[in-house]
Amino acid sequence: MEFSIKSGSPEKQRSACVVVGIFEAKKPTLPAELLDKAAEGRISEILRRGDMTGKAGSTLLLHNLPGTLCDRVLLVGLGKEKEFREKQFADAVRATIKALNETGASEASIFLTELAVRKRDTAWRVRHTAIAALEAAYRFEQFKSKQDENRRSLRKLTLNVERRNELAIAEAALQQGIAIGRGAALARDLGNLPPNVCHPTYLAERARALAEEFGLECEILERDDMAALGMNSLLAVARGSHQPPKLISLRYRGGAAGSKPIVLVGKGVTFDTGGISLKPGADMDEMKYDMCGAAAVLGTLQAAAAMRLPLDLVALVPATENMPGGNATRPGDIVTSMSGQTIEILNTDAEGRLILCDALTYAERFEPETVIDVATLTGACVVALGGVATGLFANKDGLARDLIEAGEEARDRAWHMPLWDEYQDLLKSPFADMANIGGRWGGAVSAACFLSRFAKKYDWAHLDIAGTAWKSGADKGATGRPVPLLAHYLLQRTGDAA
Repeated sequence: MEFSIKSGSPEKQRSACVVVGIFEAKKPTLPAELLDKAAEGRISEILRRGDMTGKAGSTLLLHNLPGTLCDRVLLVGLGKEKEFREKQFADAVRATIKALNETGASEASIFLTELAVRKRDTAWRVRHTAIAALEAAYRFEQFKSKQDENRRSLRKLTLNVERRNELAIAEAALQQGIAIGRGAALARDLGNLPPNVCHPTYLAERARALAEEFGLECEILERDDMAALGMNSLLAVARGSHQPPKLISLRYRGGAAGSKPIVLVGKGVTFDTGGISLKPGADMDEMKYDMCGAAAVLGTLQAAAAMRLPLDLVALVPATENMPGGNATRPGDIVTSMSGQTIEILNTDAEGRLILCDALTYAERFEPETVIDVATLTGACVVALGGVATGLFANKDGLARDLIEAGEEARDRAWHMPLWDEYQDLLKSPFADMANIGGRWGGAVSAACFLSRFAKKYDWAHLDIAGTAWKSGADKGATGRPVPLLAHYLLQRTGDAA
């Protein structure tokens, strides 16, 4: 989809479709009033008849409205004006894209970006319109032998702003929104790919392609390289698989010389059977999503490079499958991590922390300013927070606050969870420095406590996205989260977030 920014009156737009909003109680927005005036009250007549009430999510398509230069007008219900906030704004954009894709319009001019959203400016509205539009237009159909050839997707969207002196700000925000939306789309693509395609070697190939496209530094460590570094915890997970593990490193240098990077570490278990601690068969196909942390950090790096952010950024992806087999790690095995700490593996299905701990130790060589790991780590986090919020743990409260604020800005929320010393006792082992599980209760916290033992040399945060990385049921698929959260965090670091 192509995007552009414009300032003008709706009735003067030569477009296949002009989109305006209607609040509940049949109250038109200002652009709708301007169209109504040009059309000699046709919209008012429609509202009086009750064909459009303004109910949130509702749409009504009008053809050949007199007094206008467009082919169609799409009325979009916005709900109650007093309750119109960020969520309602994003919902209205998604409803718009859905309705437009069901018409024959290949391009449209949208005036929802002129709506007032409490505490949000024009830049925010434009950025989030682009993100929401790309999300709503996303399709993953590359493995279908017969695709819908009759559906004409929207190809061009013009975002209108009220004042011409806002055009420069709006254009910059639009480019940010496009970069973030495309980064999230990359994360969704990688997550949705079947595990026979998206294995560790494939992730490494995609990383190399990103490096070539955006001028990034790329290094891929093979099994022998990891063994030489003492990454026995990561390699323990890979032992049962015929697919070779990879440690992928991508670096974007946009900061001043000598600046310290922000390191993003993404869990890349491309398929998780649970290993010897085998998972139940029901819904095991969804374990292809266990690499959504890796997908998110790659998507975020792409977005940062596309926005040319003035900072240094590293993406680290420990990538492997977790499979059963004659050489697979057993419950009760003890391994020595790259840090020198020993781990008793009591459950091979708690494998994400085993690959992340070595990657967190490896991150020290970059002398990072901050390290953030992203992982579909625990079912316990899903129990605690459902599919709404990402679980957030951090060893610095200031970092946690920054990420929460970025999540609010991005409409990609996280919730600050405890990381108290009392929880560390759950990981005691009589035979090693620690066990890799802490028992049934507080599972998301004990998993974060495990990781914290490998992140003491820098400011660190952990995002448990087990509940937010993908959806099940009728809307099954990867969500692309938390690319928007991370991208807005990076924007805040550069002072560009609004």
